[in-house]
Amino acid sequence: MSAALDEAREALRARQGAGARYDATAAPAEALSWARLGTAYFARMLSHLADPELEAPSAIAGWSRRHVIAAVALEARRLAEAVGSVRGLPPAEEEGLVLLEPPLADIRLAATLPAQALRHLVEHAAIHLDVEWRDAGNAHWGAVVSDAAGQRLAVADMPRRRAATLWHGAVALRSGGRAADMPAALRGEALRLVGRPDLLAR
Repeated sequence: MSAALDEAREALRARQGAGARYDATAAPAEALSWARLGTAYFARMLSHLADPELEAPSAIAGWSRRHVIAAVALEARRLAEAVGSVRGLPPAEEEGLVLLEPPLADIRLAATLPAQALRHLVEHAAIHLDVEWRDAGNAHWGAVVSDAAGQRLAVADMPRRRAATLWHGAVALRSGGRAADMPAALRGEALRLVGRPDLLAR
C-alpha cells in the first residue's frame, strides 16, 4: 500500500468518526481503491449517455452499450454473492448456486431492461458488492470460492478482477472513457485477470 493511500485512509477514518465500518486489515487495499475508483469512473461514463444512446454499439463486437452495462452490473451481483457465500450467507438465486461470472443469457436478458432499471441495476449491484467487501473479515479475504461452474477464485483477487472489468467496460461504452485513465498496472493484465475478452475490448 502506498504512503499516500495509507494517509488518505487515516484521514477518512478521522472524518467519519466512531462507529463507521472499514475494510479488514487483510483486504487488498490498493485493488479495492482501483475498483472503487473504477465504479465511479464507469458511473461517470454512463451518465454521459442519454437513454436512447444506450442502444448504440459498444467497442465490443456484437454488443450494444446495453450489453456492456448489463455485464458490469451482473458481475458485481455475482461477486457479491460469492463473497456472501464465504461469510455464510445463502445465494439469492432460487437454485441456490453461486456463479463467479454472469452467463451470457443473463447478460442478454438484463440488456433488455428499461433504461432507468438498467442504470439502477448498475448502482445497486455496485453498492451490494462494496457492502460485502466492507463486511468481509480477515479470514474471509483468505478464502477461495468454488462456484457451480467449477471455477475457483480467491476472494482477495476479486477486487482487482472487478477493477479491470469496470475500467475496460467504461472505455467500451464509447462515451469518453480512455485507456490512459486506467491504473497502469491493470492494462496489461486485464485479459488474464478477468478471463472475459468479450468484456475487455479496447
